[in-house]
Amino acid sequence: MINNQRDLILVNELKRMLDDIAQEVGLTRNYLGNEALDDRVMEAIRQVPRHEFVPEYLRSLAYCNGPVPIGLGQTISQPYIVALMTDLLNTKPSDVILEVGTGSGYQAAILSKLVAQVYTVEIIGHLAKAAKKRLHRLGYDNVVVLSGNGYYGWPEHAPYDGIIVTAAAPHITQPLLGQLRVGAQLVIPVGLPYSCQELIVLEKNADNKIGRRAVLGVSFVPLTGMHNNNPR
Repeated sequence: MINNQRDLILVNELKRMLDDIAQEVGLTRNYLGNEALDDRVMEAIRQVPRHEFVPEYLRSLAYCNGPVPIGLGQTISQPYIVALMTDLLNTKPSDVILEVGTGSGYQAAILSKLVAQVYTVEIIGHLAKAAKKRLHRLGYDNVVVLSGNGYYGWPEHAPYDGIIVTAAAPHITQPLLGQLRVGAQLVIPVGLPYSCQELIVLEKNADNKIGRRAVLGVSFVPLTGMHNNNPR
């Protein structure tokens, strides 16, 4: 039920965001190979209050179809990209998913609506702490946040039914491939910082060979911690 004008504004902004995502999918369908994203993914996007995951002074931008700064040089990704990357994971309700780059916790919250368990790693301690508190407050109890170097994944809970990386790496991260279950997907932007990047989907086959598909050009903040020899 819509109780006040603010609720009505949020409902309208959410509808506009969902329409924007659908329009973007239509414009990029030749790259995606699909006319629409999975209905489960779109319903998860609809259910998660994006404005809760952006700084209060930027909440007017929460439902715009673009990235929003969350501090410390990081962003909450464009809604279309969040929806697309989630869709590319091809999740099932029983899945256990690893996310590298928790940020505000928004992507993890979306995933929590679709799978049994989400493990998410954030290298910036302040963001990890804030995301953990936020996700707990909002009731996303199947998400566990680790403050650590996500380049090395989270071996204790491997293998994963899918891995999603929300920052751009200059190359495919081998530790993450090693933690991927056979038949599962790793979705990761690959390319140099602030340069040409591609959204890549990797799938581990039964013979442990890796299938690779480039989806479309993207722009992400860089994955950090890659040259740190201490994974925690």
